[in-house]
Amino acid sequence: MPAIDFHRTLPGYAPTPLRDLPSLAAELGVGRVLVKEEASRLGLPSFKVLGASYAVARALADRFGAAALTLDAVRDAVRGHAVRLYAATDGNHGRAVAHVAALVGAAATVYLPPGVTEDARSAITAEGARTVEVDGDYDAAVARAAADAAGDPTAVLVQDTSWAGYTEVPQWIVDGYATLCQETDDQVAALGLGAPDLVVVPVGVGSLAQAVASHYRGADHGGPALLAVESDRAAALVASLRAGERVSVPVGETIMTGLACGTVSALAWPVLRDGLGGAVTVSDDQVAAAVEDLARLGVDSGPCGAAPLAAARLVLGQAGWRRAIGLRPDAVVLLLSTEGRAANPVPEDRV
Repeated sequence: MPAIDFHRTLPGYAPTPLRDLPSLAAELGVGRVLVKEEASRLGLPSFKVLGASYAVARALADRFGAAALTLDAVRDAVRGHAVRLYAATDGNHGRAVAHVAALVGAAATVYLPPGVTEDARSAITAEGARTVEVDGDYDAAVARAAADAAGDPTAVLVQDTSWAGYTEVPQWIVDGYATLCQETDDQVAALGLGAPDLVVVPVGVGSLAQAVASHYRGADHGGPALLAVESDRAAALVASLRAGERVSVPVGETIMTGLACGTVSALAWPVLRDGLGGAVTVSDDQVAAAVEDLARLGVDSGPCGAAPLAAARLVLGQAGWRRAIGLRPDAVVLLLSTEGRAANPVPEDRV
């Protein structure tokens, strides 16, 4: 069952907008710039709920024998059972897990590393979740969530990164993100266009980029160039590509909170290693400028969501890179804006 069929059973489901921005196309020297705007997705300000909801539904349907993969069927299967969802987060994923827990009738515990904003913390608790502050970075929060879940017989660990022995739920999360890609295909086709020539996607642990690479590397999509973008304070993918193997990196403070991850998902790594056309890093200042420029064009984008525009500006200004991927002057560029400003506001001193 395609994930989009499940998502259509959720209250408030609708495709998010695809914005056509001719002024950015002129600036970047391409034919079209399209921005997939994930500022409002199923009542939350980020795409993350697509993966969390689908993975939770699959996990609970398997555990309790749901009659179908719909929200109502999963709720019916869970009724009368104690279930607690566990997750670590930099903000958006944890809120999505908490939101889904409330939808299906489960409890939730969400683990937070330092740097998660008070607004993000409050949004998670407002969904009814318990939060636990972890003394360590995002990777430490993931380890703590996994350890605590292992000791709870009611637990379902809903983590959007993977490691040896933990791959099923992360793959379902990736599968859930395919809805974003399918919607975009339909919206691009409605504009009378074929597949994009370049797709730019932000990377934290890399699960969304894995979904995007898997989608566009399918036989029916003509192989657009794929560019990943990370924060220059958390460049685990770039470091891994340089090393030729998955490596971890220290994480510094950044306004791109959702990208502040020091290790690429084990499932995502081979897909990204083999499927990307390139990966770059951008600074907080470059991203803050992109947030404001998108806002002036009517696009609600937080720092993680604006990182693709910052990356496109960096890379498309280099004639050698354009030639290397064969990017024509009439090329269609797709930027995946993964969150709205409400998910991760830009600090005032960056505006």
